[in-house]
Amino acid sequence: MNKTTKSLRFNGSVWCNLDIALRNLDQVFGQAVQPLGLTVIEWYILRALYDQDGQHASELARAVGRAATSFTPNLDKLQNKGLIERRADPADRRAVRIYLTEAGQNCREAVLHSADDIDSRLAQVFPNGEYEAFQEVLATLQAMSFD
Repeated sequence: MNKTTKSLRFNGSVWCNLDIALRNLDQVFGQAVQPLGLTVIEWYILRALYDQDGQHASELARAVGRAATSFTPNLDKLQNKGLIERRADPADRRAVRIYLTEAGQNCREAVLHSADDIDSRLAQVFPNGEYEAFQEVLATLQAMSFD
Protein backbone atom coordinates (compact mmCIF):
# COMPACT_ATOMS: atom_id res chain seq x y z
CA MET A 1 0.00 0.00 0.00
CA ASN A 2 1.53 3.35 -1.03
CA LYS A 3 1.11 6.76 0.59
CA THR A 4 -1.79 7.76 -1.69
CA THR A 5 -3.70 4.54 -1.07
CA LYS A 6 -3.29 4.98 2.69
CA SER A 7 -4.97 8.40 2.50
CA LEU A 8 -8.07 6.99 0.77
CA ARG A 9 -11.12 6.20 2.86
CA PHE A 10 -13.05 2.94 3.12
CA ASN A 11 -10.01 0.73 2.53
CA GLY A 12 -9.37 2.38 -0.83
CA SER A 13 -12.81 1.61 -2.29
CA VAL A 14 -12.74 3.25 -5.71
CA TRP A 15 -16.45 4.01 -5.85
CA CYS A 16 -16.66 5.52 -2.36
CA ASN A 17 -13.58 7.66 -2.88
CA LEU A 18 -14.63 8.76 -6.35
CA ASP A 19 -18.01 9.79 -4.97
CA ILE A 20 -16.35 11.81 -2.18
CA ALA A 21 -14.02 13.48 -4.71
CA LEU A 22 -16.97 14.33 -6.97
CA ARG A 23 -18.85 15.93 -4.09
CA ASN A 24 -15.79 18.00 -3.17
CA LEU A 25 -15.31 19.13 -6.77
CA ASP A 26 -19.02 19.90 -7.09
CA GLN A 27 -18.62 22.43 -4.26
CA VAL A 28 -15.53 23.94 -5.92
CA PHE A 29 -17.30 24.18 -9.28
CA GLY A 30 -20.42 25.56 -7.62
CA GLN A 31 -18.42 28.43 -6.15
CA ALA A 32 -16.80 29.08 -9.53
CA VAL A 33 -20.08 29.28 -11.47
CA GLN A 34 -22.12 31.05 -8.79
CA PRO A 35 -21.04 34.53 -10.01
CA LEU A 36 -22.60 33.61 -13.36
CA GLY A 37 -25.94 33.01 -11.64
CA LEU A 38 -25.83 29.33 -12.57
CA THR A 39 -25.79 26.00 -10.82
CA VAL A 40 -23.25 23.40 -11.88
CA ILE A 41 -25.83 21.40 -13.86
CA GLU A 42 -27.05 24.56 -15.62
CA TRP A 43 -23.44 25.35 -16.49
CA TYR A 44 -23.01 21.82 -17.92
CA ILE A 45 -26.16 22.19 -20.00
CA LEU A 46 -25.05 25.51 -21.47
CA ARG A 47 -21.64 24.06 -22.33
CA ALA A 48 -23.31 21.13 -24.09
CA LEU A 49 -25.53 23.53 -26.05
CA TYR A 50 -22.50 25.61 -27.04
CA ASP A 51 -21.08 22.41 -28.54
CA GLN A 52 -24.35 21.59 -30.33
CA ASP A 53 -27.40 23.81 -30.12
CA GLY A 54 -30.84 22.35 -30.79
CA GLN A 55 -30.41 18.98 -29.09
CA HIS A 56 -33.31 16.82 -28.00
CA ALA A 57 -33.82 17.02 -24.25
CA SER A 58 -32.95 13.32 -23.89
CA GLU A 59 -29.69 13.79 -25.84
CA LEU A 60 -28.82 16.79 -23.71
CA ALA A 61 -29.49 14.84 -20.50
CA ARG A 62 -27.23 12.05 -21.71
CA ALA A 63 -24.52 14.57 -22.72
CA VAL A 64 -24.36 15.95 -19.18
CA GLY A 65 -24.69 12.56 -17.48
CA ARG A 66 -28.21 12.93 -16.11
CA ALA A 67 -31.32 10.77 -16.36
CA ALA A 68 -33.79 12.07 -18.94
CA THR A 69 -36.68 11.23 -16.61
CA SER A 70 -35.60 13.81 -14.02
CA PHE A 71 -34.07 16.40 -16.34
CA THR A 72 -37.05 18.69 -16.99
CA PRO A 73 -36.68 20.85 -13.83
CA ASN A 74 -33.15 21.79 -14.93
CA LEU A 75 -34.47 22.95 -18.29
CA ASP A 76 -37.33 24.80 -16.58
CA LYS A 77 -34.84 26.81 -14.51
CA LEU A 78 -32.73 27.74 -17.53
CA GLN A 79 -35.86 28.70 -19.45
CA ASN A 80 -37.06 30.85 -16.53
CA LYS A 81 -33.67 32.59 -16.60
CA GLY A 82 -34.23 33.30 -20.29
CA LEU A 83 -31.17 31.32 -21.39
CA ILE A 84 -32.85 28.52 -23.37
CA GLU A 85 -36.08 27.88 -25.20
CA ARG A 86 -37.90 24.72 -26.13
CA ARG A 87 -39.14 24.23 -29.67
CA ALA A 88 -41.12 21.41 -31.18
CA ASP A 89 -39.06 19.16 -33.42
CA PRO A 90 -40.45 19.61 -36.95
CA ALA A 91 -39.58 15.98 -37.75
CA ASP A 92 -41.30 14.57 -34.64
CA ARG A 93 -44.12 16.55 -33.03
CA ARG A 94 -43.77 14.55 -29.80
CA ALA A 95 -40.12 15.58 -29.39
CA VAL A 96 -38.73 18.87 -28.15
CA ARG A 97 -35.43 20.45 -29.06
CA ILE A 98 -33.53 22.81 -26.76
CA TYR A 99 -32.04 26.00 -28.17
CA LEU A 100 -30.01 28.81 -26.67
CA THR A 101 -31.70 32.19 -26.60
CA GLU A 102 -29.80 35.37 -27.40
CA ALA A 103 -29.18 35.80 -23.66
CA GLY A 104 -27.87 32.23 -23.50
CA GLN A 105 -25.54 32.91 -26.42
CA ASN A 106 -24.35 36.10 -24.73
CA CYS A 107 -23.20 34.07 -21.69
CA ARG A 108 -20.94 31.91 -23.84
CA GLU A 109 -17.67 33.78 -23.24
CA ALA A 110 -18.19 33.95 -19.46
CA VAL A 111 -19.16 30.27 -19.24
CA LEU A 112 -16.22 29.10 -21.34
CA HIS A 113 -13.81 31.38 -19.46
CA SER A 114 -15.00 29.90 -16.17
CA ALA A 115 -14.44 26.42 -17.62
CA ASP A 116 -10.85 27.31 -18.51
CA ASP A 117 -10.34 28.79 -15.05
CA ILE A 118 -11.68 25.67 -13.33
CA ASP A 119 -9.52 23.38 -15.47
CA SER A 120 -6.43 25.50 -14.78
CA ARG A 121 -7.07 25.41 -11.03
CA LEU A 122 -7.57 21.66 -11.12
CA ALA A 123 -4.42 21.09 -13.21
CA GLN A 124 -2.37 22.95 -10.58
CA VAL A 125 -3.30 20.32 -7.98
CA PHE A 126 -1.45 17.61 -9.91
CA PRO A 127 2.33 17.19 -10.17
CA ASN A 128 4.00 17.32 -13.61
CA GLY A 129 2.30 15.17 -16.22
CA GLU A 130 -0.23 13.65 -13.85
CA TYR A 131 -3.09 15.89 -14.99
CA GLU A 132 -2.95 14.35 -18.46
CA ALA A 133 -2.94 10.87 -16.90
CA PHE A 134 -5.92 11.89 -14.77
CA GLN A 135 -7.79 13.00 -17.90
CA GLU A 136 -7.05 9.62 -19.52
CA VAL A 137 -8.47 7.83 -16.47
CA LEU A 138 -11.60 10.01 -16.67
CA ALA A 139 -12.04 9.17 -20.36
CA THR A 140 -11.72 5.46 -19.57
CA LEU A 141 -14.26 5.66 -16.76
CA GLN A 142 -16.73 7.60 -18.93
CA ALA A 143 -16.43 5.03 -21.72
CA MET A 144 -17.10 2.06 -19.44
CA SER A 145 -20.19 0.03 -20.12
CA PHE A 146 -21.53 -2.89 -18.14
CA ASP A 147 -24.21 -3.95 -20.61
